[in-house]
Amino acid sequence: MEGTMQCSANYVPLTPISFLERAAAVHGDKTSLVYGSSFRCTWRQTYQRCRSLASVLCRIYNVSPGHIVAALAPNIPALYELHFGVPMAGAILSALNISLDPPTLSVLLNQLNPKMVFVDHKLVHLLFKFIDLWGPSSDSSCSSHVKDRKPLIVVIPELDPSEPSCTTDPPGGCIDYGSLVASGENDPDFEVIWPKDETEPISVNFTSGSTGIPKAVVYSHRAAYLNSIGMIFLSEIMKPPVFLWTVDMFRCNGWCFAWSMAALGGTNVCLRENYTACPDAILSSIIHHKVTLLCGKPSLLNQLALADEYRLEPLPNAVDIFISGPLPAASVLMRVKEMGFNVRVGYGMTEALGPAISRRWDHETDPASRTLGLHRAHHNIMLHDVDVKDPITMRSVPSDGATTGEVMFRGNTLMSGYLNDPHGTRDVFRGGWYRTRDMGVRLPSGDIQFKDRAADMIATGPARYVSSLEVEEVLSNHSEVVEAAVVGRSDSQQVPCAFVKVRKGSDLKEEIVEFCGGRLPSHMVPRAVYFEDMPKNSTGKTHKHLLRERANDKGKFVH
Repeated sequence: MEGTMQCSANYVPLTPISFLERAAAVHGDKTSLVYGSSFRCTWRQTYQRCRSLASVLCRIYNVSPGHIVAALAPNIPALYELHFGVPMAGAILSALNISLDPPTLSVLLNQLNPKMVFVDHKLVHLLFKFIDLWGPSSDSSCSSHVKDRKPLIVVIPELDPSEPSCTTDPPGGCIDYGSLVASGENDPDFEVIWPKDETEPISVNFTSGSTGIPKAVVYSHRAAYLNSIGMIFLSEIMKPPVFLWTVDMFRCNGWCFAWSMAALGGTNVCLRENYTACPDAILSSIIHHKVTLLCGKPSLLNQLALADEYRLEPLPNAVDIFISGPLPAASVLMRVKEMGFNVRVGYGMTEALGPAISRRWDHETDPASRTLGLHRAHHNIMLHDVDVKDPITMRSVPSDGATTGEVMFRGNTLMSGYLNDPHGTRDVFRGGWYRTRDMGVRLPSGDIQFKDRAADMIATGPARYVSSLEVEEVLSNHSEVVEAAVVGRSDSQQVPCAFVKVRKGSDLKEEIVEFCGGRLPSHMVPRAVYFEDMPKNSTGKTHKHLLRERANDKGKFVH
């Protein structure tokens, strides 16, 4: 339009860095980070520390735009600071899963070719194992000196003096994180490096790798900024929360809450121990810090219900808990609700920067134990559209509750693509939509009901499919079933087979089939039941492709 223009006065690239600058100015004296028995930090101090970190990365260690900085640490203050300090140096952060086995992590590090690796002091010995496995990169786009370069290692010491394994000096050849940050404190001339283009990458996050090697997913400054705001709306946060870090920061940058919390000026309560290893730490932290929000996997609800058996004090306030994935049994949900938690269920994936759709769970309107459909759900305000389409014709499926299609997204809070995988990126964006590879139906109300991963759907006949999740939902309602996974076994056509873990001392056998028979159509009832542990990946997801191999090898009926 005549008379308009885009210039530096009216256009500044979007980046989460701006959230921290504002938090320091508006909420400067408010607590930003809490950790352990004594560590406290304000938003002004957090900004100063992140700025000091960025200064040192640039001026001493020659980190520059385009470099990747990796981090291997639990949810501790240093990892939170890296979410701002690394982008403020113009670099790209990749927080890695601390549960990965050495060979897998070695593959990921080779793919990243990081300039530096920040590692928690308790994980240094593991990193050395990874480096021993570290070979030259197979990425032909990397120059030879990058392929052969080993990264600088920065060791993050323990901040909590009450930790019995607190260490002092880093191993030889490594850099101490505290000393590194301190060395940048006297650099008043350093200018934060803002992205010249908001589509430049800010982070690389890896998928769970449930079907193979995890994929490296690239996020832009723009998508991260918009999703951080979108998560505030999606979670219906009305005031600055006290956020307990039970969702791993290596998962989609903590579902982008690492940046949302700065935008809100809230308080981050960091936890070193994973809640599955120390569930009572969650409740004690909630009570002590008056936590108002926490997030995580569905197993978090199970752990809270278990920890409640030892709780003596009531919750000091209502607490919102945001879960992404199929919900556990109704008895667990009710127990958690009675404890004072408000449960929100979401659906998303790494490529969508975390949960993309959510709604509150209501025991009166959600009688099912594991809510697969997100009826009355709303999607991220920054996500333009959600649809169920025929993956071949790209036409929307009718709202009949029966026609299965692929769930697809389009909007501003999706990944830029897969690192060094242009073919994979083009494939997943075919047709101008992000293809989730999840199958679903449109209900007459217009709501979407998610059925299953495309790879996990069981074809029991021509145009007749069984959702493994729906069968697992029924199995989870059995009082003696602890865990269940359902896969298809290839006979003349596929038949459902169940792998079940039961409570100690239980002996169900044929009872499982009878239990399902009274609750499912005949073609959905498992034809074989195997009582054994299930193979899991490092993020706790069941390896269903391995279970399919087991089922095909067994070739028996009820075992």
